[in-house]
Amino acid sequence: MGREKKEKIKGSALSVSRGVDQPPSVNPEVVKRIKNQKRKSFSAGEFSSKILEGNITFLSKAITLVESSRQDHYEEAQQIIERCLPYSGNSIRIGITGVPGAGKSTFIETLGKRITGLGRKLAVLAIDPSSERSHGSILGDKTRMESLASDPNAFIRPSPSAGSLGGVARKTRESIILCEAAGFDTIFVETVGVGQSETLVHSMVDFFLLLMISGAGDELQGIKKGVLELADGIAINKADKDNIRAVETARRDLETAMHLIRPETPTWTPKVLTCSSITQGGTDAVWAMVLDHHEKFKTSGEF
Repeated sequence: MGREKKEKIKGSALSVSRGVDQPPSVNPEVVKRIKNQKRKSFSAGEFSSKILEGNITFLSKAITLVESSRQDHYEEAQQIIERCLPYSGNSIRIGITGVPGAGKSTFIETLGKRITGLGRKLAVLAIDPSSERSHGSILGDKTRMESLASDPNAFIRPSPSAGSLGGVARKTRESIILCEAAGFDTIFVETVGVGQSETLVHSMVDFFLLLMISGAGDELQGIKKGVLELADGIAINKADKDNIRAVETARRDLETAMHLIRPETPTWTPKVLTCSSITQGGTDAVWAMVLDHHEKFKTSGEF
């Protein structure tokens, strides 16, 4: 009786049948075909001609070649740069540095939208810190500039610092040349943002802007020199809401600090401004300062 009952249960609907094997999520034939398919390569001449036409896709690929550590990529990148070099040097290069939390990304997006609204073409080279442990980078600056990233007159390229000191990447200078050849007349170089030693970018740009926040320093900073000595202008950010009084105090302290530093040239005395990245027109004074500096150095022949 027990044996008969057991067989009935075994053959009943209560028994579990062996399932159907699931097919692979990716067709193995497609994977095999992709592996065997050679990636189309372009010559240095094709790269340079596309870049000069303003093709963003080829500009991005060229910067990737420039940043690569492979020897064949290095040789090809050098040929591209040599072809693009005669078409560079026609932009205003602005280096932007500051302490972490100063609001560099928001500031760049606000100022960048203002610049593209004037009909200019803007390229932002954002340097992201690389981990000393994993050697990887998040490259998340573009995510913070969502509105600017969708602007047809703007190009944002995050790059890893890859162990380079001074706040910029190893190939930032070459990337600037390629962006200028692609027709961008305004270049922002956003540094990693770690403090007093971020001075390497000064040799790459025409205007070096230091972004500060209230409570980040006093008049003693002028004696310590460092990054203040190289700044062409200082903008104290977040001058809005309940922070206005603290920002004004910081402005007075930094103006005192700047009086302790001898200007690099008699043509220009660095200015200390206050601004807000979230209020309408909060960055207009900063852009006016950059244009004033550009005009004076053009006139004096120092540009």
